Amino acid sequence: MTTSAIDPAEFRKAMAEFPSGVTVVTALDEQGALVGFTASAFTSLSLDPPLVLVCPALTSATYPHLVRGGRFAIHILAAEQQALAMAFASKGTDKVAALEWTLSDLGNPLLQGASCVLECSLWREYEGGDHAILVGEVLRIDRCESGVLLYHRGQMSNHAHLEKEVAGA
Repeated sequence: MTTSAIDPAEFRKAMAEFPSGVTVVTALDEQGALVGFTASAFTSLSLDPPLVLVCPALTSATYPHLVRGGRFAIHILAAEQQALAMAFASKGTDKVAALEWTLSDLGNPLLQGASCVLECSLWREYEGGDHAILVGEVLRIDRCESGVLLYHRGQMSNHAHLEKEVAGA
């Protein structure tokens, strides 16, 4: 890693000024168990082919499974799914053991209730400091019309509730 004059805590605060959606990335481990992590470092990359990128920490227990398995699902969380985001943000091997999920015919573990689910195959992997940059080719999209969960300044908020406040102003 390079040495920078930028304080990591100050950089984190600066990045918290940019609101983002909240996603949960899921995959299967070698025993077929659900693994995953909460990610705000997610964006679209290309329309043709349809590509997205997500950036897991190199220390994430899920990261090796994403690369080995070569496929994953990205869940754009619905407004009321903060508890799910927090479960996947925690550390530990049994953090999601009690959660219900189904297996798609593409082999991805899917969580119910997300605003949108993108099923991906790993297209490329790049180095990104203390994170990996994973580019996924989107193979399937499942959308529903619901508000989304937002993350801003270290807090999660209900996008649907914010839309109503703005409309009522």
